[in-house]
Amino acid sequence: MSDKKQLAPHSGHEKHQSMEHMDHSKMDHETMSHSKVNHAAMDHSKMDHGSMDHSMHMGNLKQKFFISLILAIPIILLSPMMGVALPFQFSFNGSDWVVLILASILFFYGGMPFLQGAKMELQGKNPAMMTLISLGISVSYFYSVYAFIANNLLHTQNHVMDFFWELATLILIMLLGHWIEMNAVSNAGNALQKMAELLPGTANVLDEEGNTVEVALKEVHVGDKIVVKAGGKIPTDGIIINGQTTVNESMVTGEAKAVTKKEQDKVIGGSINGSGTISIDVTGTGESGYLSQVMALVSSAQQEKSKVESLSDKVAKLLFYVALAVGILAFIIWLMVSKDVNIALERMVTVFIIACPHALGLAIPLATARSTSLGAQNGLLVKNRQALEVAKKVDVVMMDKTGTLTEGNFTVSAFKSFSTDYTENDVLEYMGALEKDSSHPLSIGVLKKLEELNLTTPAATDTSTIPGVGIEGTIDNQMVKIVSVAYLTKKGISYDQQLFSELSTKGNSVSFLLVNEKNIGLVAQGDQIKPEAKTMIQALKAQNIKPVMLTGDNQQAAAAVAQQLGIDDVHAELLPEDKEKLVKEYKNNGLVVMMVGDGVNDAPSLARANVGVAIGAGTDVAVDSADVILVKSDPADILHFLSLAKNTSKKMVQNLWWGAGYNIVAIPLAAGALAFAGILLSPAVGAIIMSFSTVIVAVNAMLLKID
Repeated sequence: MSDKKQLAPHSGHEKHQSMEHMDHSKMDHETMSHSKVNHAAMDHSKMDHGSMDHSMHMGNLKQKFFISLILAIPIILLSPMMGVALPFQFSFNGSDWVVLILASILFFYGGMPFLQGAKMELQGKNPAMMTLISLGISVSYFYSVYAFIANNLLHTQNHVMDFFWELATLILIMLLGHWIEMNAVSNAGNALQKMAELLPGTANVLDEEGNTVEVALKEVHVGDKIVVKAGGKIPTDGIIINGQTTVNESMVTGEAKAVTKKEQDKVIGGSINGSGTISIDVTGTGESGYLSQVMALVSSAQQEKSKVESLSDKVAKLLFYVALAVGILAFIIWLMVSKDVNIALERMVTVFIIACPHALGLAIPLATARSTSLGAQNGLLVKNRQALEVAKKVDVVMMDKTGTLTEGNFTVSAFKSFSTDYTENDVLEYMGALEKDSSHPLSIGVLKKLEELNLTTPAATDTSTIPGVGIEGTIDNQMVKIVSVAYLTKKGISYDQQLFSELSTKGNSVSFLLVNEKNIGLVAQGDQIKPEAKTMIQALKAQNIKPVMLTGDNQQAAAAVAQQLGIDDVHAELLPEDKEKLVKEYKNNGLVVMMVGDGVNDAPSLARANVGVAIGAGTDVAVDSADVILVKSDPADILHFLSLAKNTSKKMVQNLWWGAGYNIVAIPLAAGALAFAGILLSPAVGAIIMSFSTVIVAVNAMLLKID
């Protein structure tokens, strides 16, 4: 996200490139203007959960299931199962009317989500699970209405079998299956909403007389001058024209916690101002703002990912076409052979209903529920169940550096004294004295080291920031400064170039301590690599998965970390669109990509990747853009997720075979393919087979384990 050049340690050693304008020609801003989007009105429940209808969300689905259950119980008690009366069933005079009325309400109420889903699938010319379910419940209902009319109103000579029992149980189990799945894989939020919330609703604009006027953010334009008070959110992208401060950009960049800003430095809308009041010349707002452009990338990537077809949808699509073809063919042949429309209809309906077995509706949801439960117990939150199907095919794991492979906090890795008058501890204590009141990441690193070593700092007076250089102050009546190597070079002050090169090559930020302009020592700080990172990289390679580092850090720091971890493919000094573009390039080359990150800058690439994995300690935006969350922020959990995904995928395939695979035999038999040999699958036997497969699917899902 940032081009972290080795600048003055307290003048913003990380100079963020992320404030630069993105290439507008490559962005899709069609719906991403902050001033035009009504975020309050956004319906976050209408997310695509695999094959689930977009309009079904947790609250409505739960309510719909229980109301449908109340309607279904009398139907199950009063209506036979494919012509077979079960031991607990009974009837009374007029019970057929009760069943008809309740079944009609159930079909149009409980079945409506599936009918709406089927309509969407057919409009998209992509019949899948919703279409198959709708075929089963529609045939069950309308044929049963026909049977009711024939038996009770027309009083036909031969009794026509109804399928009200199948209708009720099919709707119930399908609603239950989707409820289980949505409960297991619930949407934890909305990335675009979280991004929009990073910006305040108003801004303080300077008028021609120099007075500040509070206006709505949508009324702020490029070229306006605005004032941001200490502690306030920066509302737009801009350039500081007055004042200096530190800015917390972690919510936007995912990088350093605070960056020193002075006049002519750029700031990003959504970051938080520190202790200084600043005036900004607005350079980007609305669609031209940095966050809006990141939102456009995320939105585009999410829309593309939502089109990915799940395994269950592929099976359902195949079954739909097979059942439709075989059912119609069976009707025609039986009508020609028997000359009895009722027999022909019964064969066709039996084929249609058997093709949509109850087990198919539970095959994936039960495996998903068990998988997400196991994952949660092990610090893995799976938000998108398709990630479980795709992860087993991963070829490349792309990882952000800061916060993913490294701790994201600067710590002192070395401190040296160059003077016999000062010990190494003196160097650290003098630096701590000047940095005591600073919130800069490097200052925090020094103060933590002092606390760790139980050292105390001398009194420092008249401390102040040296713009573009560092910090200065007075200690024991001596002028003391903390400066960068650039200051030493400019002033002609000598230093150990070999030592500096050795430390900086390892990715350290090096600060020098001057006393009365004499170089007496240095402190080197680095962002420490997470202990588990190297083992994780080696394990990925052992599985023939290529690790790739994507980072906004400078090339030198990135190369140092990559070398220690054994990563050969490194891309540094990247903006969010650069990361997203790289993910897209790898995907276009036919590779399945997993992206792991923790910041807003990672959100577009997390959404674009085949599988997006967010570090739990990252920003809300990154978390909501991802398919999986590593709660413990442990890189080793990437391996655990890959293992869980492989095991889950196996169970899904097994369950689909049990839930739908028997149709290879059942559908032809139901159609009467072996009728000439006296073998004809009766509806009752078909019902028993469906029930048996449902039990097997449930037991098989419970046997899922994580390695």
